[in-house]
Amino acid sequence: MEISTFSIFYYIFATNFPRNVLFNFLRIMKKTLFVVAITIFSILPINAQSLVHHYIDSLAVCKARIDSLQRSLDSLRSFNAADSRYYRLFAPLTFYPEVSGSVMGGSNIGVNTELDGTINGILMQNYLVHPDLVETTVTRLHNAASVAEQAPTKPVQRKVEVVKDAAPSKEEALPTDTPVMLEIFKPNFWKFSGDYNLQFMQNHFSANWYKSGEDNLSAVGNVILRMNYNNQQKIKFENMLEMKVGIQTSNSDTVHTLKTTSDLLRYTGKLGLQATKKWYYTFQVIASTQFVRGYKSNDTYVYSDFFSPLEVNSSIGMDYTIDAYQRKLTGSLHIAPIAHNFKHVSRLALSTRYGLPEGRNNKDDWGSQFNANITWKPTDKFKWSTRFYAYTTYSRAVIEWENTFSFAFSRYISAQVFLYPRFDDGVQKMENHSYWQFKEYLSLGFSYSM
Repeated sequence: MEISTFSIFYYIFATNFPRNVLFNFLRIMKKTLFVVAITIFSILPINAQSLVHHYIDSLAVCKARIDSLQRSLDSLRSFNAADSRYYRLFAPLTFYPEVSGSVMGGSNIGVNTELDGTINGILMQNYLVHPDLVETTVTRLHNAASVAEQAPTKPVQRKVEVVKDAAPSKEEALPTDTPVMLEIFKPNFWKFSGDYNLQFMQNHFSANWYKSGEDNLSAVGNVILRMNYNNQQKIKFENMLEMKVGIQTSNSDTVHTLKTTSDLLRYTGKLGLQATKKWYYTFQVIASTQFVRGYKSNDTYVYSDFFSPLEVNSSIGMDYTIDAYQRKLTGSLHIAPIAHNFKHVSRLALSTRYGLPEGRNNKDDWGSQFNANITWKPTDKFKWSTRFYAYTTYSRAVIEWENTFSFAFSRYISAQVFLYPRFDDGVQKMENHSYWQFKEYLSLGFSYSM
């Protein structure tokens, strides 16, 4: 006999109510369904009556199922509800080998009455339909019982001291005004981090590179320091200081023993007020210059120097925070419709070289700015850091795109490829060259991040 788990719950429900009430309810439901079906059939058009035929067939199947369920419940009601064999139906589902043997193999082991066969059928149906609900097996229960039987039966004896009066005396009673030291720690919203690199490299410069240069083998040291504040509510203050100095020796240069290949001192600061989850109203400042003088080979003329030039770009706009792919892609986008650019040159001889009026040290203008700083780290061995900067006054434009590809061989050894295209139509144009400039180097050396 096949009886589902639903039948058992229905049986339990039926034992708590008079039998004639339930069966009368079932008969009324069958008659009601039949009357509703006939009514619908009579009012539907002829071309829709085929659908009603299918519906009546399903009602007949449902009626047969209810009749089968009633017969199954009649058989169950004939047994004693207090029979201890019912525990297998309501205890945590356990796999009994004799159940599958009696139902599938035709074995009579464990089947003494019709009740045993009915219960075995219900359990087998649960094994097949819901195997994930089986919590244990008879073998495990027997093993657990054998371990329990091997436990020592000798009672544990301990010496217990009897205390006549456990209540403290008035002299020993604890004072109710005992001072409690409460120490409150203020959360630290500041986060410090940094990257340190010492690389040996090969350099290549385009002939019109705006800070001069020569193809060579050289070394460069790079330090990036970050100090960021985020109170996890509304305010975010980010600070980044970049310092890079590269030196080289060249056999073709008989004037200079050492020259610089990379020279950068740049500060980026952002003060943001949260607008939405990832958008911030932001005030940003970018200030950049260099450390030492810049020369060309066999030339004593100074092409760049500390504060020659100095550029300070301040802008007001919106920042979008990038955090995707489980923090493998991070960074920010800054869009500023209002930006101010200030340029200063300490050496008056360099004024026209950097787009300033002749004989003047300062120049400022207004425009708009877009800035992106993104880091993509798909694995622990590879990282791509990119910085895209664009500023325009609608009469001139500056576009910079710095790309650093880092390949880590170990925790302290890495290789870097640096690609830096740049466009600036506000500076003095060299003869036979465009406003596009390009710089590249490949290096191998030591690196450390914290």
